Amino acid sequence: MKTPTDILREEHRIILRALDTLEAAANRIATGGSLPDGWWEQMVSWLRAFADGNHHAKEERALFPAMTRAGIPSGAGPVAVILGEHVEGLALLQVMETGEAKHRAATARRYGQLLRQRIGRENELLFPLADDVLDDQAQQALRREFDRVEEELAVGPFFIRAEAAIDRLAAALVAR
Repeated sequence: MKTPTDILREEHRIILRALDTLEAAANRIATGGSLPDGWWEQMVSWLRAFADGNHHAKEERALFPAMTRAGIPSGAGPVAVILGEHVEGLALLQVMETGEAKHRAATARRYGQLLRQRIGRENELLFPLADDVLDDQAQQALRREFDRVEEELAVGPFFIRAEAAIDRLAAALVAR
């Protein structure tokens, strides 16, 4: 059985693929190129739904509270840093969604850098810490909570659809 942190790492893999695609689009915009119609909006929508809506919800509603119950402080340390970065990422997404087109490329690059750094810290520091402090019972409860988050969000087999959506966005960008 996959551990909750294994699930989050798999989601990170897809988010990193999305960031590669987003950064390719940002480079195209920065050099005066254009994107397929509706591409940017689809990418931002994907980031909101998968990275923020699904992945961050699992961390914020399930993982971080479980770690706090296991003795990891939430007001300081790694959990507080990650939560602050979630807020920062949302602000950057807002600019990418509603800001002027000329600022989108730079904002996308900042967003990509923020997420890449955070994913590295989570994979290398936070998730091993969670695996150390959460016993088998807590891991099983966390896995059930992840399932509840997905049910509440009505995402169903979202992981598969999310990966397919990134494949389509990447292909559309290359075909243009």
